[in-house]
Amino acid sequence: MGLVQIGGWDNRRVSVLVARIGKPHSLRGEVTVQTHTDDPDGRFVPGAVFATEAQPGTGVPRALTLRTSRVHKGIWLLAFDEIPDRTGAESLRGTKLFADEGEAGDDADDDGWYEDELIGLRAVDPAGTELGEVVGLDIGPAQDRLILRLADGTEAQVPFVEAIVPEVDTESGRVVIDPPPGLLDLGRE
Repeated sequence: MGLVQIGGWDNRRVSVLVARIGKPHSLRGEVTVQTHTDDPDGRFVPGAVFATEAQPGTGVPRALTLRTSRVHKGIWLLAFDEIPDRTGAESLRGTKLFADEGEAGDDADDDGWYEDELIGLRAVDPAGTELGEVVGLDIGPAQDRLILRLADGTEAQVPFVEAIVPEVDTESGRVVIDPPPGLLDLGRE
C-alpha cells in the first residue's frame, strides 16, 4: 500500500489510506466502507480518529471519531461521533479515511510513496522514451492506479503494480512504465 501525506498535518507524520466511505446503511448514521487495510479489526476500534479527504463543499469534518464498527454480510459498517443520522452519512459518500502511522523515516514503509512524491514524475518506457507525466493516484479496491497525462494531452490509468511499473525513482523525477500493448490506448476514440 502506498503512503499518502495529508495536507495540513505535520509533514513528518505519515498517514495511510485505510478506507473509502460508500453509501449510508441505517438511520443511525452508519456507512459502508471499502477497506484498504490488512488489519480492519485493529483499525476500526471505537475511539479511533481518522483524517478525512472529501470533495470540497461537502461539509465533511477534517477528522472523524469512530463510534461503532461491525461487519454485516461481509461488509464493514462504521458510524462516527460527528455524524448522528442518515442525512449526515450521505454527505460522507466517497470520503477517504486515513490513519496516522507515526513518524516518517526509519519506520516508514520502504515500498510506499507519498502521493505528492508521485505527482509530477516523468513517465518513460523501459527504453527511456517519454510517455507523459504522473498527474494523480487512484486508490482502488483491488489495486492502485497511476493517472498519467500522456504527451497528446489525454489521460490514461496504469495499474500501479511492479510488472507494469518496475521502477519509481523520485530522486531523478521519473517512473518507468512497461505497459502491455494497448493499455495506454484504452478510453481513446
